[in-house]
Amino acid sequence: MATVTELKCAVRDTLESRGVLGQLKARIRAEVFSALDDQREARPPLSHENLLINELIREYLEFNRYRHTASVLTAESGQPDVALDRQFLANELKVTEDASSKSVPLLYGLMCHFVSSSDAGGKVFLQGASLPAAAPAGSTGPGPDA
Repeated sequence: MATVTELKCAVRDTLESRGVLGQLKARIRAEVFSALDDQREARPPLSHENLLINELIREYLEFNRYRHTASVLTAESGQPDVALDRQFLANELKVTEDASSKSVPLLYGLMCHFVSSSDAGGKVFLQGASLPAAAPAGSTGPGPDA
């Protein structure tokens, strides 16, 4: 007769080999975050910018098979469970893709663009975007002369 320890090991190995153990751990983490999250403190609304940023991050995480991290991001951020359509995301970012860029997350293409950009001495001027309501007004950062 098998011992309790042997049964635990057998169940863990079976769940691991089926790819279920990681999913269960991620689900438990997400539920723990949800339980610990102070529900009395209202979350700021998910702005359009945050929705797009979270979606870029989710696409990157899923591409790299960081599915557990992606599930926690979705749970914590209030991001919709169903991912946004990639073409919609590309249109929102005003990005045009070629066939090769469609095989990797949009973040890779954006990173490649900015790393290889040689405009303005290799620097890209960023302007402050609309900030969530919790951020203090006027904290968009220094301007081009800083």
